Amino acid sequence: MPEVTAISKFACPACGAEAVWTPSKKALVCPYCSTVSPAELKADGTLVEENDLVTALRAIPDDQRGWAAERKTVKCQSCHAISVFDEKRVAQRCDFCGSPSIIAMEDVGTPIRPGSQLPFKVPETQVREDIRRWYGSHFWAPNKLGEKALTDTLHGMYLPYWTFDAHAECPWEAEAGHYYYTTNSKGERTRHTRWEYASGHVSTDFDDVLVPASKGVHTKLLEELQPFPTTSDLLPYDPGYLSGWVVEQYQIDLIQGAQDSRQRMDDLLRAQCVAQIPGDTHRNLRISPDYSAQTFKHILLPVWLLSYTYGTKNYQVAVNGSTGKITGEYPLSWVKITIAIIIALIILIAIAAAQN
Repeated sequence: MPEVTAISKFACPACGAEAVWTPSKKALVCPYCSTVSPAELKADGTLVEENDLVTALRAIPDDQRGWAAERKTVKCQSCHAISVFDEKRVAQRCDFCGSPSIIAMEDVGTPIRPGSQLPFKVPETQVREDIRRWYGSHFWAPNKLGEKALTDTLHGMYLPYWTFDAHAECPWEAEAGHYYYTTNSKGERTRHTRWEYASGHVSTDFDDVLVPASKGVHTKLLEELQPFPTTSDLLPYDPGYLSGWVVEQYQIDLIQGAQDSRQRMDDLLRAQCVAQIPGDTHRNLRISPDYSAQTFKHILLPVWLLSYTYGTKNYQVAVNGSTGKITGEYPLSWVKITIAIIIALIILIAIAAAQN
């Protein structure tokens, strides 16, 4: 499995000769032994190579591990995030939760090297202004949230993700339900369901199914940050792009990521199968997906992360470093909630009294 580099030549994984891009196959094809290596062709003509998933799950070569640059790695004892940054930097607190309980780690079990990354597009000044507005946009949050929350802990970082591609052939079977109605002697209509066997077949391609590999940012926030323009704007990995930035080392490994992606693909297939079922409702849907041409990429995506404290509790706000989309956690004002409940009760009592 060839190393993903920032150069335009790609070696054949079978014989070592230079593979060439073949539009008809949408892949790199060796002109000597005909070995096919999946890849993505970007608009500017550069390639971001896909890696065969089955081969990778067996073994990742040592020359595709590590960061290709001197980096320092620490692990937070509080949130368990693993941060990677420039060797000369001295870290005193965790960039993800603000805890001072961080310890240095040796590179035991060197991680798979990223194949590509998405550069930051949204500047820090804009992010800080957006977060200030975000503080004031939540009615149920305390009025003084923007004043009391600690806003000096904004960090730009690259988070690890896996992307997976696959082709799926999926036969399905189900019972399709068709509604019909009867009317009794009183003119009352009753709905019934007539069930009948149904079957079909879905054929589809999955492209860049995104699976977060971070544990430093809360899962719900990672899902809400999407979408990222992963296919269109990815650049081949270059350690120079990471200079001055914090990078989180993945803690959802390739095996876990592949399992997660399979579940996501199964769910999407199930929805496509449901769309094919005739009638008004269905039951007992059974799908039998068969996956082929499975490839993956390990990529780094840009996120601005703010960890703030309100009262005694820590919260996170995350901003998509490419699109500017913002999502976050915030405390609830129990004063506002209590007043709302009292007002609702007064209204209900007034309505009940009026009816009597």
